[in-house]
Amino acid sequence: MISVQNHLLQLSGNKWLWLFLMMLGLGACSPKVQPPAPSVKTATEEKPEVVKVQPKPVVVPPAKTSVVSLILPFALNNLSAGYTNEGLKQANLSVDFYQGFKMALDSLTAFGYNYELHVFDTQGQTSQSHALAYNSQIRVSDLIVGPVFPEDMKAFASVLKSARNPIISPLSPAAPSSIGNQNLITVTPPLQYHAIAAAKYATGKVKAKRIFILNSGFTADKEYIGYFKKAVDSLTKKTVQFTEVVVSKGDLSTIIPRLSPTTENVFVVSSTNQQFLMVTLQSLDDLSTKYPVTLFGHPNWEKVTFLKAELLQRLKTHITSSDRVNYKAASTVKFLRNYRKIYKIEPSEYAIKGFDEGMYFGKLLANSGTANIKPDLEKTDFTGIHSDFNFVGLAGAGWVNTYVDVLTYVNFELKKVE
Repeated sequence: MISVQNHLLQLSGNKWLWLFLMMLGLGACSPKVQPPAPSVKTATEEKPEVVKVQPKPVVVPPAKTSVVSLILPFALNNLSAGYTNEGLKQANLSVDFYQGFKMALDSLTAFGYNYELHVFDTQGQTSQSHALAYNSQIRVSDLIVGPVFPEDMKAFASVLKSARNPIISPLSPAAPSSIGNQNLITVTPPLQYHAIAAAKYATGKVKAKRIFILNSGFTADKEYIGYFKKAVDSLTKKTVQFTEVVVSKGDLSTIIPRLSPTTENVFVVSSTNQQFLMVTLQSLDDLSTKYPVTLFGHPNWEKVTFLKAELLQRLKTHITSSDRVNYKAASTVKFLRNYRKIYKIEPSEYAIKGFDEGMYFGKLLANSGTANIKPDLEKTDFTGIHSDFNFVGLAGAGWVNTYVDVLTYVNFELKKVE
């Protein structure tokens, strides 16, 4: 365990002294009252004794210290024996997230906030995650961040089900219902909220009346499609029709009679299988020469390299995303400069995520009247460098971030739709 305390920065004054000086200033600006004419003292009058009143010393209230426990898979037990490739990836992820998160807390101390940060190692083992849930120092923390992976979080959160301070799932998009903990805060929007965002755009902006769903036949496609259809039905009161087909070898001939030559034909493809996508999207590209086509793809398409931007732009492809960095933004440029200065390396996406989460939850902890930030979650949105936060409460499953952007291709680059 590593314990890091960021001490409160000493300021040139405090809010009580500032208030005192302000009151003096207000007194100096009050209306002048004409004093009465001075009386003439006689020789027998005694000079009144002047009593000096010593001002009371200004009492500085003790600084609030927020205690944060960070639980990550450093697997430091592998230092001597050596890491596997997967273990090394997890360790690098942990270091990057820690550095970004701590940098955020260090930044917040400039505003007079104070934090005590404790870091714990899950050793890359689910059993260790479960054991850490009994650690007394973790249990009394104002905020628990981690574990990172779904199985580790399930093991950890299963012990801490009674009402207590929040537990942050910092990176995993696992559905909160799969964890089943009332204290859980899921930062990365699960797949369900990507499907909802796509459904809102397809039925709202595109005004789809019929939606064609092209399936690969693999079970993995079904989860996204289920969420998408449910969202469309809810938004349109089941007025939008679906045509769902399993596509083999790119054959789209069965849907041609249903296509409109004048209005947008909206397609949804939820597969991430490379072979299926290469053949099917080429067939869809051929159709787009005769019929207007708008395509909605799986959010993971943003990260694959085998799909070409030229093809996706011709198909008017839309992809949802919950974490995209604008490297031209002033806040991003400042963060990159400071991170390089402190750590002498480029930040990874995990470092940027760690910074965003540290800034958001660090501010909530500092500004909350108590250690419990739960009442403030749904009232406090956040625009970060890597992610935006808009939390909603779920019965028995904590809170989940629902903020998802819809992106499309402009000049062969993904841009947020207007």
